[in-house]
Amino acid sequence: QVQLAESGGGLVQAGGSLRLSCVASGRTSNRDSMGWFRQAPGKEREFVGGMAWRGDTYYSTSVRDRFTISKDNTKTMFLQMNKLKPEDTAVYYCVRSPSAIVYDAPERYRYWGQGTQVTVSS
Repeated sequence: QVQLAESGGGLVQAGGSLRLSCVASGRTSNRDSMGWFRQAPGKEREFVGGMAWRGDTYYSTSVRDRFTISKDNTKTMFLQMNKLKPEDTAVYYCVRSPSAIVYDAPERYRYWGQGTQVTVSS
């Protein structure tokens, strides 16, 4: 089993920045794919971005050029969010899966964190 714990959410004004962290514990592999999803009230979970085990990153068009995924080891991943907009308001989830491929479908990910709230005020 793998456990994921997000942190770093909060309230920020439009145009501001936040950095989310995700720390994994348990039986992780350095060949796992990792990523972020978000869910706004009344909406389905949305793919934000992901990182393959080799370090390749992928982003949704809505966050590309504003958000950046990075990692400092095989267990800790970050989501740097710049130029935040009110429409970025959502609960952000860290995900991980023993797959070499980054998928944009939530059912492809076996492990999920508990989520962290990000609220962007206008």
